[in-house]
Amino acid sequence: MISCHSKKQACVALSTVEAEYITTGSCCAQSLWIKQQLSNFGLNLSQIPLLCDNTSEINLTKNPIQHSRTKHIEIRHHVIRDDVNNGDCVIQFVNSESQLVDLFTKPLNIERFNFLINELGIIDLKNIN
Repeated sequence: MISCHSKKQACVALSTVEAEYITTGSCCAQSLWIKQQLSNFGLNLSQIPLLCDNTSEINLTKNPIQHSRTKHIEIRHHVIRDDVNNGDCVIQFVNSESQLVDLFTKPLNIERFNFLINELGIIDLKNIN
């Protein structure tokens, strides 16, 4: 995760695919900035993996053709297509059950909560002596 904050979007998304596409583009831009900063310190990364659970969004990033259903999306949000085509970022599918960010964005039952903190490697402070 690069950043997690809530703010009003500058544009109105007409679908969940569009909303996630815009958010993924923002995450990609932040990841590329961090990649550039790391290269200044001599740490070079080849590709940045972006994990998405929406196959329609993944297809939209990989398809360079403008369709009638996507023509309303502003041009500035399609920069992620260039980053994927250039090989700077790679979009990978992750199953919704394996989506670790749910810990920060959704109400969870105790079993799901414990599973996600275990996957993230967060220490349970109650069990430390």
